[in-house]
Amino acid sequence: MGNRHVSLKDLARELNVSISTVSRALKDHPDISPEMRQRVKQLAAARHYSPNPLAMGLLKQKTRMIGVIVPDLVTHFYASIIAGIESFAKEKDYFILIASSSESFQKEKESIENLLKARVEGFIVCLSQETKEITHFEKLLEQDIPLVFFDRVCLQDQASAVVVDNPDAAGKITRHFYEQGYRRIAFISGPEHLYISRERMSGYLAGLKDCKLPEAPDLIEQCNLSHDSARQAMKRLLDLPEPPDAVFGINDTVAFAVMKEIKKHGLQIPRDIGLVGFTDEFHSTVVDPQLTSITHPTFKMGRKAAELFFDKIENNANPKTVVLKTKLVIRESSKKI
Repeated sequence: MGNRHVSLKDLARELNVSISTVSRALKDHPDISPEMRQRVKQLAAARHYSPNPLAMGLLKQKTRMIGVIVPDLVTHFYASIIAGIESFAKEKDYFILIASSSESFQKEKESIENLLKARVEGFIVCLSQETKEITHFEKLLEQDIPLVFFDRVCLQDQASAVVVDNPDAAGKITRHFYEQGYRRIAFISGPEHLYISRERMSGYLAGLKDCKLPEAPDLIEQCNLSHDSARQAMKRLLDLPEPPDAVFGINDTVAFAVMKEIKKHGLQIPRDIGLVGFTDEFHSTVVDPQLTSITHPTFKMGRKAAELFFDKIENNANPKTVVLKTKLVIRESSKKI
């Protein structure tokens, strides 16, 4: 049979019995004689037979598979969330199929189509940074296909979601800068249509107010979350007549790009400019100086997203948004005094 997966049909043909006889023998059904059960199990072991979860799921109209779509598969942030989803799914005897949108709206839609063809029972999704139009998600909900979002979310009145307390976290960053003696605190945000951009912006502005610092529109920049776009945003800030003395990057990828641009201009971190990121990627501890960042409870976020998914398929639970707390991990990049 080569490398082909051995099926119940293959075993039945070799034993010259029906497929149902083989299936019941493997389950120790009392209607099957002990001798036949032994013959079937011996052949199954010899042929390295294992149940096909997809085929079994189709028979029961359940595939026990969840489609998970993330913006990328490279960063530790998403890898840790996926691990959390998988750990909870495994406890429920479910599998996950993972797709990356590569931050592309078109690829996100294609991923949904491909995963539906694979017969997933529902989706756990983090939006791509390009996603503004959301009819592809609305169609899933119209078809009563379970859908849960995390981090970058939408349709919170119709689908459950897991987020962190972004305003609180951004406020912590602003107040930390102030306590360290920084006064011209800039924020490099992401696309304004993204939930995380709006929420972190509100926290940044609230933090300025708490510290009695004026809002300065020239200290707010946007990027598309890519390395090059973040460097260009930082360059614009450094070209100001009065450049910032501290920068808050919407995520660590942005912060790493900002760090590179600051060094290119011959400035020192944190003496000339303080820097804080968000998500606390592994690289935060290996760059020089080590990056102060907000730590996400990523594994917990993944497990909670999976928990909400199963609450939907098992109990038809109403949509709810779970908000997790974060922690500011202070390292060298923001310690001015």
